[in-house]
Amino acid sequence: MLRLAAVTFLVRDYDEAIAWFTDALAFRLLEDTDLGGGKRWVKVAPEGGGAALLLAKAADDQAASVGRQAGGRVAWFLEAADFDAAYARMRAAGVAFAQAPRAEAYGKVAVFEDLYGGRWDLLEARAWPGHG
Repeated sequence: MLRLAAVTFLVRDYDEAIAWFTDALAFRLLEDTDLGGGKRWVKVAPEGGGAALLLAKAADDQAASVGRQAGGRVAWFLEAADFDAAYARMRAAGVAFAQAPRAEAYGKVAVFEDLYGGRWDLLEARAWPGHG
């Protein structure tokens, strides 16, 4: 059996990214290990579980990709058991929503941007075949 354990998320600075994920999204800091030479092994994850994000400081040739890892598309999907509570908490924490919440066939959704402008969906999914 396989499971997705972590996904790389390019950042400009480890500490600003840790602060944003832990404050704005209430993620947990799972690990922050100094690897030497300015590199760190930093993992954050939502309280509810799922795959972690491995925060990777962009090297010079990667800097232009920070915030554009998906070419402007929504790249990450954060599922909430209580959409309205999560939306209110995130707005109070200063998260920038690009769209107001809307109802879709698959559930309630709102697009927000991370600290670098990358696009995410906050969603409360309805059950559909193959989901949950």
